Amino acid sequence: MTLRNIAIIAHVDHGKTTLIDRLLAQSGSVRENQRIAERAMDSNDLERERGITILAKVTSVEWRDARINIVDTPGHADFGGEVERILNMVDGAILLVDAAEGPMPQTKFVLQKALKIGLRPIVAINKIDKPEERHEEVINEVFDLFAALDADNDQLDFPILYGSAKQGWMSLDPAGPQDDMSALFDLVVKHVPAPVVEEGPFRMLATTIEANPYLGRILTGRVRSGSVKPNQPIKAMDRTGKVIEQGRVSKVLAFRGLERTPVDEVLAGDIVAIAGLTKATVADTLCAMEVTQAIEAQPIDPPTLSMTFRINDGPLAGKEGDKVQSRVIRDRLMKEAEGNVALKVADLEGEAFEVAGRGELQLAILIETMRREGFELTVGRPRVVMRTDEATGQRLEPVEEVIIDVDEEFSGAVVQKLSERRAELKDMRPSGAGRQRLVFHAPTRGLIGYQGELLTDTRGTAIMNRLFHAYAPHMGAIPSRHTGVLLSNGEGEAVAYALWKLEDRGPMFIEPGAKVYAGMIVGEHTRGNDLEINVLKAKQLTNIRAAGKDDSILLTPPIRLTLERALAYIADDELVEVTPQSIRLRKAILDPHERKRDERRRNEDALSA
Repeated sequence: MTLRNIAIIAHVDHGKTTLIDRLLAQSGSVRENQRIAERAMDSNDLERERGITILAKVTSVEWRDARINIVDTPGHADFGGEVERILNMVDGAILLVDAAEGPMPQTKFVLQKALKIGLRPIVAINKIDKPEERHEEVINEVFDLFAALDADNDQLDFPILYGSAKQGWMSLDPAGPQDDMSALFDLVVKHVPAPVVEEGPFRMLATTIEANPYLGRILTGRVRSGSVKPNQPIKAMDRTGKVIEQGRVSKVLAFRGLERTPVDEVLAGDIVAIAGLTKATVADTLCAMEVTQAIEAQPIDPPTLSMTFRINDGPLAGKEGDKVQSRVIRDRLMKEAEGNVALKVADLEGEAFEVAGRGELQLAILIETMRREGFELTVGRPRVVMRTDEATGQRLEPVEEVIIDVDEEFSGAVVQKLSERRAELKDMRPSGAGRQRLVFHAPTRGLIGYQGELLTDTRGTAIMNRLFHAYAPHMGAIPSRHTGVLLSNGEGEAVAYALWKLEDRGPMFIEPGAKVYAGMIVGEHTRGNDLEINVLKAKQLTNIRAAGKDDSILLTPPIRLTLERALAYIADDELVEVTPQSIRLRKAILDPHERKRDERRRNEDALSA
């Protein structure tokens, strides 16, 4: 059979995974009576709930006399490290663009990588059934984007398809025919070149890694030359050519539809998963014993954000989760780092670990996964990973390109807030329907915790997208949260009467009956200082009745903090306590006297510095 390897690249929510669902169904890779969930490629629970792709995955469909290997790539910037290496596995790409939104930041990021390695993408305008679609303008925007990214003449002459993945059709004409996906299949077979096969013994670049409880490490990549069989002796080399390990292939798995099937041999050009090695990782070359030169590989991007993971040492520790020891938390983090090359885990003093990753979302997803597995832990405020310029000795910090689509009436508030956070406005232009598109270069430090503020300032109408831009000299102090917090001064269950009496102090995070302890954050103070309050105080009961009925207590609903909002909200001396059933905020030092001493010590250190 003729082979074609393609990647589907797009911004978050532009319809990649839905498109693959339709391709699987129409190619006959999935039987009509076979039950598969919607968005079949989003295999883990968090991907389904959030509607985003976190891990890159491969599937394979057969069309007439061709087999097409399709790679579904993550669309979110925090998982962009996967994308760059995946593009080295394929010979073509389908760039999927929303007919209303047009090209977005992640589209630009992935497309830039695709053009750089010489791919000639097919542009598919998706969601053309939307009432606000504007396909002609979007095509012009895509062309301008190709030109801005230095595409050559062959790349600029891209074929265009129109359609709706949800309705299951693609066509060369915006009006249809609206029958099926055959136009897309035919164009892939015609436009995408067959994989280039090199001469020589077996060589393959490991592109993605996965830890499997039965087979150990599974490394996926495209076979560049030769062939691979089970029980074949192979070795792994890093990017410099140094041998990391030698071993035997225990399983060769080929992609057939949604399944990975064990096969006896895979030839050059095909995408395959190999089990049997224990140390090799992403960007390493797997090859026959006689090969001496490694395949050129994209280095793994450095992490930009880090968090401290600690054991839960609060009074409510161990009440909800069964995995609370630091040894168990450490094993879990090390296992995650083995299968996720964008994470770095380091041991700190006092049963704590520093976990560094690409962004808040990536780390929040790790914490969410762990709490669902029964872990209890406390997590510190996200911190930016700084660098030092070797030539000048200057401190450098990561800067991101931020694109915000917002209603015109709120654009002033957005510009003002981001300017306070040391962001620089680069572009401001109308994006249709009374909305504006603002482009900023902002330090990553200034964006921690900004998402919630943005939604408040714009009444939930703004859409923010961010992308790593570069490292730049340190931009100075950025004002942090301007309000203090309300702290519980005792342990027990919160009482409605006490919360009602304390409402004028600020909005609450807890409801009546919630378990609290001394040092736990129960609300936000309306002023800049922290205030200890008693949420356990019940109403004094007497045997004298009032003439009227006692006032029934009507409480303002508490602020519900999601994990991401909690991580963004806390200050440097605060922690988020994460358990399988609860997300609580607390001070790092629970004892009020110890806390005051620590604050005095820090103030003295700051003055002496």
